[in-house]
Amino acid sequence: MFPSGMDFARESGGGGVATGTVLIPTRFVWPYGGRTVYLSGSFTGWSEHFQMSPVEGCPTVFQTICSLPPGFHQYKFIVDGEWRHDERQPCVSSNYGTVNTVMLSRDSGYNSAILSPQIPSGSSMDVDNAVFQRLIRVSNDTANDALPRISEAEIQVSRHRISAFLSTHTAYELLPESGKVIALDVDLPVKQAFHILHEQGITVAPLWDFGKGKFTGVLSALDFILIMRELGDRGSNLTEEELETHTISAWKQAKLFLNRQTNEHRSEFPSQLIQLYAQAGPDENLKDVASKILHTGVATVPIIHSSSEEGLYPQLLYLASLSEILKCLCRYFRNSSGLLPILQLPICAIPLGTWVPKIGEPNLRPLAMLRPSASLNAALNLLVQAQVSSIPIVDDNDSLLDVYSRSDITSLAKDKVYTHINLQEMTIHQALQLGQEPYSPFGSSSQRCHMCLRSDSLHKVMERLATPGVRRLIIVEAGSKRVEGIISLRDVVRFLVG
Repeated sequence: MFPSGMDFARESGGGGVATGTVLIPTRFVWPYGGRTVYLSGSFTGWSEHFQMSPVEGCPTVFQTICSLPPGFHQYKFIVDGEWRHDERQPCVSSNYGTVNTVMLSRDSGYNSAILSPQIPSGSSMDVDNAVFQRLIRVSNDTANDALPRISEAEIQVSRHRISAFLSTHTAYELLPESGKVIALDVDLPVKQAFHILHEQGITVAPLWDFGKGKFTGVLSALDFILIMRELGDRGSNLTEEELETHTISAWKQAKLFLNRQTNEHRSEFPSQLIQLYAQAGPDENLKDVASKILHTGVATVPIIHSSSEEGLYPQLLYLASLSEILKCLCRYFRNSSGLLPILQLPICAIPLGTWVPKIGEPNLRPLAMLRPSASLNAALNLLVQAQVSSIPIVDDNDSLLDVYSRSDITSLAKDKVYTHINLQEMTIHQALQLGQEPYSPFGSSSQRCHMCLRSDSLHKVMERLATPGVRRLIIVEAGSKRVEGIISLRDVVRFLVG
């Protein structure tokens, strides 16, 4: 039997891995050609052979992704019926001849202890896209020729032209002819605030402090996630009854306290729970607006106008987003793409986004995937701990089924669903079903799962991310839809502005 992918826990019947062990998705690569290539190793007892697939656009490069426990592993390839090892990878002599070896470390960008036993394969991985570039370029002339080349000078020329455009256009150009902007009073009860977010189909809103006469911050889906985790914590001082009267201002103070506790006890959760706040004026250039959004980590920046030099009587004009800035870039360079050489490059040839790592390479950025049967609590913990905005939901073959995002949490505000659910018992699948009800502003799974291929050009990816509501693209393998990486709106803008 020759399966095309491998999940250690599944193939071993659960006997080879201790309950709760985090499995590390690892990309095995054979870059030297062949008609058929299989992988076998100590992780299968050398009794199973796993078929490898040609890389799209590079027919001489074969790959497969296996989810393995941390530790020492040996492996070999079967190329056209002959046992082979990769001479460019670490190897040792064994009872099976010369074999390649790999040591997988449990260390990653975040503590994996939160992952539940319900999350077997693909639940924790840190990646760097430079790894994937090296994967394609492994001393194989055919593979090298398959990808367009571009010099660092050409990249800098493209960035300079983008910078020049953004520096000469202002936030005023983002303002629509008509529309509404929602702001929340800091004295509003938190429960009511999240009902508003859900009903209006928004994930973030500026906060107005009447006493100070100015905007003082934002309320976002991350706040609701933290509150839900507090409610689910039996030791928490926050109760459902208090949530009825708990104001946004009181919650912000509580979050400051939570942030201090996190720092003092060196909790596994990130210390940066307090979102930075920035605002922009209508005359500020788009480059500065983009920089503020990237710096604060919030999806939008309020565009605020004041008629006085002291900043009195501020008027909230609009909420600027990276999507609209990217849309301006696409519109301007659409008919003159020759001015930006980087636009025609495939995304796999650019240090962009987060990818499944190649075997033996260091893990740098988290790319977390969960099964539909994982608990909602595990998903919320992962969103906070890994500091990501979304998690691909995959099947046993790591093929994409859905995406759970921060914004999905607000669906629990409808009909007070949050008051009668158990975060440990509710699965991600059940939580997503709530968001697919007719009343949900976030749409169905097909609307949330925006996908692309590694061979797609940067220009094509930019056009898709400039579409309202699209904040990230899941990179999948053609045909199988196996998740290979993820590119966010922030990744693209950060790369373009250098």
